[in-house]
Amino acid sequence: MAQSGLFQIANEIKWETPAEKVKRQVFGYDDKIMLVKAKFETGGIGTLHQHPHSQVTYVESGVFEMQIGDEKRIIKQGDGYYVPPEVIHGCVCIEAGLLIDVFSPLREDFI
Repeated sequence: MAQSGLFQIANEIKWETPAEKVKRQVFGYDDKIMLVKAKFETGGIGTLHQHPHSQVTYVESGVFEMQIGDEKRIIKQGDGYYVPPEVIHGCVCIEAGLLIDVFSPLREDFI
């Protein structure tokens, strides 16, 4: 069973760079759930993709153009979204910001 430590101390967790102008920090997880922070610079792109996980995201800061399936919306601080499994989604960062992602089950490709 995959599992993180019980506590996640932000300055002790490395940031990965999955794309230009995008950084990712993996927080707590087990086989059923995972929390991830995604930091975007203005112009950063979360390329359209899909995965078998349910995803819920909270916009901690910034402004993003988010596409889920055929629908696009501008989302900003305090907003959020849900992505069902296997639905194509992605974003463009309009104003630098931070997304807090929760995946179920965990994203094994992130660990």
